[in-house]
Amino acid sequence: MSMTPPPGWYRDPSYPLVERWWDGTAWTDHRRQPETPQQPLIQAPPPGGSGSGRAKAVALVTAAVVLVAAIVTGAVLLRDDGGDEAATRTDSATASPTPSDDPAPSPSGASPSAGDPSVVVDELDGITFPVLDGWAKPQYVADHDTVLTTPRTYDCPGDPGLCRHGRVDVRTATATDETSPKVLAEGDIEDAADSAYGHDLVGSRPFRGITSHRLVKSGSVAVAGRAGYLVRWKVTTGVGPGGYVESLAFPSSVGSQSPVIVRFAVDAGADAPPVADIDRITEGIRSVGQKDAGGGVGSSIGPSD
Repeated sequence: MSMTPPPGWYRDPSYPLVERWWDGTAWTDHRRQPETPQQPLIQAPPPGGSGSGRAKAVALVTAAVVLVAAIVTGAVLLRDDGGDEAATRTDSATASPTPSDDPAPSPSGASPSAGDPSVVVDELDGITFPVLDGWAKPQYVADHDTVLTTPRTYDCPGDPGLCRHGRVDVRTATATDETSPKVLAEGDIEDAADSAYGHDLVGSRPFRGITSHRLVKSGSVAVAGRAGYLVRWKVTTGVGPGGYVESLAFPSSVGSQSPVIVRFAVDAGADAPPVADIDRITEGIRSVGQKDAGGGVGSSIGPSD
């Protein structure tokens, strides 16, 4: 049985001069310029000329590239087209294939932060999130978009299940042509609230739904030196203490600079982390490989395009 490549950036089989994100099962629409220069294809010398050995080597390399592209493309054609799946977001340290089962070119250079326990690397969007005290990298979480959670669970007060006091999700807005962070954040906040306190992934209502909400904060904010916009609600639930939800939108600094939407959810109960952690996490978001790329709250806003 053939092995498919793990999620990561690979040379695009349809346009090898750029790299494209492979989510483990399918190609997504995310593309970027290679972080390291691509090797140019060298024309073979005419028959009888010097350098015939080099021409053979180039031909072999070119054939290998074509073969690799065919393998990955074949995996796409053979997959079940039952619906679009969200691109998997993983640290580079876990996404790199081992030498023994590498069916495609290795993903581009691993981030210096990939093995750092104090940050979570979102390789797809080219950003990192700080792991604050009271937060942890996600474990045993069904949603692949989740990048941070509070470590302990508790029995949900509504429908049976386990809940967490805080969660941070990230997704890329590729299903729309809208690029305004303000429009994206305002359009996402209702879905973000329902996802956190309305219905879970299997349709249960862990808090018996949202009974009311009020706007507590909105406005422009700099995220990793780029212009973003946030909308924050305080929600009241059927049972339980309710909580705070926020949608934060800003343009990615990699690839086609598709808008990124970060969702925050923090319970309002005594055992939950402070609401101010939302701002601290936002301020700590950085571009991959750029420790001083500029923060979020309180920072000057950079260009949005």
